[in-house]
Amino acid sequence: MLFKSLAGSACTLIGAATAFKFASTEVKVQAAALLHSAVRKTSLVDQANMRVELLPALSDNYMYLLIDADTREAAIVDPVEPIKVVEAVRKHGVKLTTILTTHHHWDHASGNEKMVKLMPGLKVYGGDDRVDAITKKVTHSHNFKLGSLSIKCLFTPCHTTGHICYYVTKENSTEPPAVFTGDTLFVAGCGKFFEGTAEQMYKALIDILGNLPPETRVYCGHEYTVSNLKFARHVEPDNEVIQKKLAWAKEKYGNGEPTIPSTLAEEFTFNPFMRVKEKSVQDHVKQTNPVETMRSLRKEKDGFRVPKE
Repeated sequence: MLFKSLAGSACTLIGAATAFKFASTEVKVQAAALLHSAVRKTSLVDQANMRVELLPALSDNYMYLLIDADTREAAIVDPVEPIKVVEAVRKHGVKLTTILTTHHHWDHASGNEKMVKLMPGLKVYGGDDRVDAITKKVTHSHNFKLGSLSIKCLFTPCHTTGHICYYVTKENSTEPPAVFTGDTLFVAGCGKFFEGTAEQMYKALIDILGNLPPETRVYCGHEYTVSNLKFARHVEPDNEVIQKKLAWAKEKYGNGEPTIPSTLAEEFTFNPFMRVKEKSVQDHVKQTNPVETMRSLRKEKDGFRVPKE
């Protein structure tokens, strides 16, 4: 009887996994949202020049409602759960005009079609023809306005060939700018090189994002901070900044609170992929060239078993 029960449970799990594999994107979105939505909290970063509400989505994604404080015009970054977005728009009483899509992967772009149906007339920006419902294909340094805010598109191919980061500033503002980095730059990590090379990720992280003002706030696509910092600690076990950041991130995550945003200045102190010029990081992978260090780090990270503690 016990064997039959165990076998039945195993078949149920296998059947559920198979069903999920072949399920529609909408079903996948709903299933992933149910998994963690109850424990992850929203958060508002309120500045005089802009407001950014962090909207948790799926199991570990973030959507971002970007609001121009002057005009109350708004954009949404990667709206994979459209109903949550509509609720946030109504709560803030803003006018949503724009979708900013970082890349075409389903957990970032699959909500675009429904968003456009729910709120007709939205402009959908992206850097890849594979982005659902795209109306404005952009390239590097393309600039446009969201109310009084200026948005600059940064072409950062590697995770995907059409990945775009969005850099947001306001003229004459003394407050920090923002950059929405999708799956290129994470807190203490970077995206997998699915469609690119170490050379491309080096250019994206060091030459492009790394040259933005150090106070720029980084809003990334996923809540991967704790696992990323565990890898960073593995690379630089004597780096006290990493140890302190990891303790802080564990506490935040345990409370269901986001560990985002960071700043670019902070990333250069604890993110191994931003520290590829540092001797301590190069020594770990036995390299002396920053690009080769990037390549070796990514390969090691791809196979890294994150400690349970």
